[in-house]
Amino acid sequence: MIYLDSAATTLQKPAAVAASAAWAVGHLASPGRGGHKPAMAAAETAFACREAAARLFHVDDPEQVVFTFNATHGLNIAIKTLARPGSRVVISGWEHNAVTRPLHALDVDLRVARGGLFDQEAVLKDFRRELNRGADLVVCTHVSNVFGFILPIEDIAALCRERGVPLIVDASQSAGVLPLDFQALGAAFAAMPGHKGLYGPQGTGLLLCGVDPAPLLEGGTGSESKRQAMPDFLPDRLEAGTYNITGIAGLLEGLRFLQRRGLERVAAGESQLIRHMGEGLTAIPGAEAFLAADPSVQTGVLSFRLRGQDCEDVGEALGEQGIALRAGLHCAPLAHESGGTLDTGTVRASVSVFNTDREISQFLRAVREIARPRT
Repeated sequence: MIYLDSAATTLQKPAAVAASAAWAVGHLASPGRGGHKPAMAAAETAFACREAAARLFHVDDPEQVVFTFNATHGLNIAIKTLARPGSRVVISGWEHNAVTRPLHALDVDLRVARGGLFDQEAVLKDFRRELNRGADLVVCTHVSNVFGFILPIEDIAALCRERGVPLIVDASQSAGVLPLDFQALGAAFAAMPGHKGLYGPQGTGLLLCGVDPAPLLEGGTGSESKRQAMPDFLPDRLEAGTYNITGIAGLLEGLRFLQRRGLERVAAGESQLIRHMGEGLTAIPGAEAFLAADPSVQTGVLSFRLRGQDCEDVGEALGEQGIALRAGLHCAPLAHESGGTLDTGTVRASVSVFNTDREISQFLRAVREIARPRT
């Protein structure tokens, strides 16, 4: 199988991730739930994971790193901490439903800074215009999950700091690929999954907290057990219930893998594969590839369409040839609306450090065959 669906889940992971998670099943209990060795070892593993994430993302205190089930969980905490019904919230035109659905549920006054695909200056101009009209909150993805478009998050963060507007960053597609300096951004929150660019297991995620959050869940924390309100300190305030310690053990190894490899090397490798893919698709008659002219504004995600063919059918045909990718709207109708693909959707291919040029060449041969006119 050629796996090109890492924007959904990095199925191919470092061997240490699975080995560590498997070892944890029989050796780690629950952090904060006892002074015996399995509980203490679990607490040490959890803290080591917080420390590794704090180093990678430049967070002052490891206790500002909160474990979540996924990015959606973290985004819900962040959004419901800072937004209220009627709040004026500015988002980009490239957001996932993990951002837009919680905001719609809160009935906020939603404003979209759309810009153009792969046009960072236009996006920044639209954000500046909307912020000048007034805003209570900005929520912005770092990278579009549909097109791999890198938004100018550092510049957007600077606009927010100048105006005193809190910023929530959705780092679902950038964490583990692009540098993310949480201190420098001055963001209120940044949410990310563990199972994509961080190479951890499903059911893991991280929320980086720059402001005091409101709990989304209440329950046991292993601390301040007499108190009937949630603790007022992190990370306990947000971590009610039993930890996914097996997932956290695996995530720790994913973070260590990235530290050893280096994000610059990861990004360069993904960019090279996407250029190979996009240029190859552009040469196929009837294929439309959404490839940035400037490689610096696109990560390892690329969408394409074949003229006259349903994207779902194309994805299914590739799947039958052992090529795993995703077709449709990718839980991001707003991004498709901004990119002009809402009516058709796209076929999305996404790479990781485990993909090769040879696999991309095989993928291109398969697309060329599917695109060939039938007589």
